[in-house]
Amino acid sequence: MAQKGCGCLKTLKLYYTKAVARVLDLSERRVRQLKSSGVIHEHKGAKGLYDLIPTVHNYINYLRNRNPDSGENIDYNTERALLVQAKRRDIEYDLGVKEKTLHTSAEIETVMTGMFINFKNRLMAIPSKLSPILSKKTDKAAIHRILKESIDEALYELASFENTFKNEGESEENENESGNL
Repeated sequence: MAQKGCGCLKTLKLYYTKAVARVLDLSERRVRQLKSSGVIHEHKGAKGLYDLIPTVHNYINYLRNRNPDSGENIDYNTERALLVQAKRRDIEYDLGVKEKTLHTSAEIETVMTGMFINFKNRLMAIPSKLSPILSKKTDKAAIHRILKESIDEALYELASFENTFKNEGESEENENESGNL
């Protein structure tokens, strides 16, 4: 004899999309999207009905797998390799700065500012420097040649900026050497 109320038969409660959406705090449309993408599944043989517990578990697992910051799916070897790689780049940068093959942005800004100020001053000095000379000239070719030479000198100074960093490094080394005497 089978006993009544022995708990042998489990009653299955199924829920419509609207109830699942309310439990998961989602829209009905989002629940349908999750179903079509395979995250959650309708109960077999019951179209549009869901078993609540497996549906919630599937949704939680979906969120865990989607969130890389959860800490549960971290590959520590990969993370360690990334850390070692970052430290290596940092050390290479520091070495480059010490060997003067790389320069800090402050150094570059100082050099470039000084270079452009010198170039501007050189160009601004051309009229006052050449006006007394050019006022006595009547030959257009001679005036052109004098102006071109003066402008070319200023441009040549600007073009020789690559030596500026080398000169700065050398002057620092000379200062260090003279300080040690």
